[in-house]
Amino acid sequence: MKNKLMIVWSSSEKEVAKKLILMYGSVILERKYWDEATIIVWGPSAKLLAEDEELQKQFEVVKKSGVKFFACVVCADSYGVSDTLRELGITLIHTGEMLTEALQSDVKVITF
Repeated sequence: MKNKLMIVWSSSEKEVAKKLILMYGSVILERKYWDEATIIVWGPSAKLLAEDEELQKQFEVVKKSGVKFFACVVCADSYGVSDTLRELGITLIHTGEMLTEALQSDVKVITF
């Protein structure tokens, strides 16, 4: 059985993104804390990531480490940032389905 982690990132606070989600995200696979990791960009975090170049650079490091990123398509559309998130390489989906499946399985889910 694989150890799987899903981080739901909804906070619009830059410090939470820098010092928790993206910092932790950048080491979790390399250090073998988890076998698989996914970060869902949901709500205000979509706007934050789309507009902040410093976070985008940190995001690239996490993405290159193998962490998978998805974003809520409805949120991204409502903030007008869908194109930017797609350009960053984030898959836009209906995240409610993904979260529900994770919660009903063996995936560990944490939210910020």
